[in-house]
Amino acid sequence: MTFGNRFSRALIPVAMVAMAAPAVAANPDLAKVEAHLGQVQSMTANFRQTDGKNRVATGTIQLKRPGRIRFDYAGDDLLLVGNNGRLTFVDYQVGQKSSWELNKTPLGILLSPNPDIGRIAKVIPSKDPRVLIVQARDARRPEFGTLLLAFVRSPGAPGGLRLEGWTALDAQNKKTTVKLDNQRYNVAVPDSAFTFAEPKKR
Repeated sequence: MTFGNRFSRALIPVAMVAMAAPAVAANPDLAKVEAHLGQVQSMTANFRQTDGKNRVATGTIQLKRPGRIRFDYAGDDLLLVGNNGRLTFVDYQVGQKSSWELNKTPLGILLSPNPDIGRIAKVIPSKDPRVLIVQARDARRPEFGTLLLAFVRSPGAPGGLRLEGWTALDAQNKKTTVKLDNQRYNVAVPDSAFTFAEPKKR
């Protein structure tokens, strides 16, 4: 898996969390998802990412709305930072950096103060009444693929929901699963978390 593909496959599902947000239509569960996202101004968590070939990567996420996010991949010298309107992938092992306008990536939606794409989300049946599963797919942007988000009903969490993780299928039908743990909402995240050292070319 290339450096860019590895990150993009992790990022698309995260961005799609926001795509599920403002669907305040008739479904009360979607309204709960909207309430959850609206109440989350910052988040930290650990993640475990597994791809379709059972390759596993772990790391941490820090998020601060609007406009800031950081993914640190443990042991890989790879990170992703969104800040100041830019989204940057950094690979310190090879001294590579790539950057894009944040608003031209899926994360631009997640980090927007008022995301508005609820038209693509729907709740699908779950065998466990404690679990709320949201399917998100944007027919206008098929390159984002399809995402299944899993929330656990938790009275102490923002909006009564805790995001447990997601499974994403990309446009090539490749599967990526991300499991979160140690989620902490609305905690202090310093602005310095969204800076990084420039990579040295090898």
